[in-house]
Amino acid sequence: MIRSGRPRKDEEASRRERLLEQAVRLFGEQGYGGLSLETFARESRVSLRTVYSQFGGKAGLFGAVVRQCSDRFAAALPVDGRNAAPLETTLVEFGREYLYRLTRPELIRLRAQIMAEALRFPELASEFYSQGPGRTLNHLARFFEQRQRAGGIGRDFDPRFLAGQFLNALRGERFQRLQLGVDAVPSEDEVKAWAAEAVGLFLRGCLVD
Repeated sequence: MIRSGRPRKDEEASRRERLLEQAVRLFGEQGYGGLSLETFARESRVSLRTVYSQFGGKAGLFGAVVRQCSDRFAAALPVDGRNAAPLETTLVEFGREYLYRLTRPELIRLRAQIMAEALRFPELASEFYSQGPGRTLNHLARFFEQRQRAGGIGRDFDPRFLAGQFLNALRGERFQRLQLGVDAVPSEDEVKAWAAEAVGLFLRGCLVD
């Protein structure tokens, strides 16, 4: 039997996913200011009306792209108390997901475009931070606060400070080299080792007891 009418929710989600993947590529190649919605619609093979109905405009499309990345990071770090895995295991899993996505060429290009256009489009920088890094930081801070209450992490430091330091430890010098194009994109195995090493240093430090 041939189905008709509105697409199912899973089909809508898949279609939206493809549109956002296309948006990451095009924003990374053309920049926020250089990409028109007409170009996006044409490249994505959808109508301009569909773009507006889905995202409300270019700012909405950009915000959806950044939120999607942040949501994926958050999904790897549960804060509902149901995760029984050891702290280090949980942080390494989060670190792998975070670093793997952050080091993909399309996201490297997107971040570079954002940095280049931040002064010209201050609302772009604000949207990027609030929907992306800011949301990830807040989610991570809630995780550390939860683990502090459970007794797994000491209360000497503010959870938000811990979250910021952990993200800085993950990215480190290597991420800067990637942004500059000095290093090659890491493989999944390299990302795994990178995350494990960063988490080990963050949790235990480098001083001898």
